[in-house]
Order: sequence, then structure tokens, then C-alpha cells
Amino acid sequence: MALVELQGVAKVYRSGSGRRTVEVMALKGIDLTVEEGEFIAIMGPSGSGKSTLLHILGLLDRPSAGTYRLAGQDVTALDETEAARVRNRTIGFVFQAFFLLPRASALKNVELPLAYRGVPLRARRAAAEEALAAVGLEDRLDHLPSELSGGQKQRVAIARALAQEPAILLADEPTGNLDSESGREVMRLFSELHARGRTVVIVTHEPEVAAYAHRVIRMRDGEVVADEVR
Repeated sequence: MALVELQGVAKVYRSGSGRRTVEVMALKGIDLTVEEGEFIAIMGPSGSGKSTLLHILGLLDRPSAGTYRLAGQDVTALDETEAARVRNRTIGFVFQAFFLLPRASALKNVELPLAYRGVPLRARRAAAEEALAAVGLEDRLDHLPSELSGGQKQRVAIARALAQEPAILLADEPTGNLDSESGREVMRLFSELHARGRTVVIVTHEPEVAAYAHRVIRMRDGEVVADEVR
């Protein structure tokens, strides 16, 4: 069974009202399958629809048409509460801007989603420590974000996603705020996670980042124009 199955997924954004309504077709009938254990990069120029596609994959947005099955479940029309529940248990997010709480330690930042889920303190502390060790930050548990480098902040963000034991990791331009060496370190980490069996999908406009993936999906004007397996 495929982990992700999209069939005919379209997304239309509307602004204005009445005769002044403007429609923008962000996605035009996307068909996409992601198998467990794949490492995929989604590439395309600005406005190609790659971020919209990632947001739909992550249940942050809903398609205007088509169907989306995640781990065998039809999640196309879930309401916000149901989508949040599935998202919290199935999907790990890594964003370009890190989104770490500035006054919380690395450990507390990683624990936060587990606290929202209601995981008891001892269990979530153990999971957070294990996740930080997995990204090489076992000696930075008590450091605040201001005490970490950009690459270390992104590793904390990856640990936060890993602590939830997600079925799939989604990353939106994860090296966009990093210098070249830190970016390479983060991508090597994603490669290591993939080698351990994680399913990883990354949106990027950088060929150097996409080169780490084993499959590259190229988009333009809301459509998939190439699907390359390496």
C-alpha cells in the first residue's frame, strides 16, 4: 500500500467577490504516489505550485478537487479538528524558519508537540532526548535557540518532527536560512534518516539539495512536468 496517493488533485484560490472574483489555479489535477521509505524532492520555479502541494500533503490545506489518501485513509474532506489529529500523529514538519520558541530549551521545544498530544511528562522527555540524540544534539538539551547555530536550530526542528514518530517527514526549503556548510549538514542528516527507513519529501529550488533525493518531481504552472527516479 502506498503511503501517499493523490488522484486528480486541484487547488483553486479565489479573491474578491461577485464580478471581481479572481481565480488562480495553483494545482491542476495532480496524480502522485509516494511509497514508504522514499526520499523525494519537489522542485519548480516560484509559482509552480510546489509549496501548495506540500501544504496539501501535510493537511495544512485542502484540495478543491480530487482525492488524497494518506496511509490508506481518505483525508480529502477532513474537518480542521480531524485533520489536526491525523497531522499530529502521522506527519512531521520541518520549515525554513525553524519556528522554535525563543525562551524554551532545545529539549522543551522538541517536547512541545508531544505535550499537545497529551503524552505524559516522563515519556515525552525520553522521546525528546532520544530524538535530539538522533540528530547529534544530545549535548545541547538545555540550550536556548539563541545559543545555537542555524544548522543546530534546524536539527532541533528535525528532532521535534522525529519525536512524534511520523509516518512521513515533510520539509519546506529546509536549507533556505542556512549557510552552505550548515545546509549540507542538514541534508546529510535527512539522508541518514532516509537510510534508517524514514519517508522524506522536501520542497526546494536548489539542485544541490534535490541531489540528495532518490526521486525528483518537477513542477511548472501547477502541473507535474517530470518525475525522475535516480
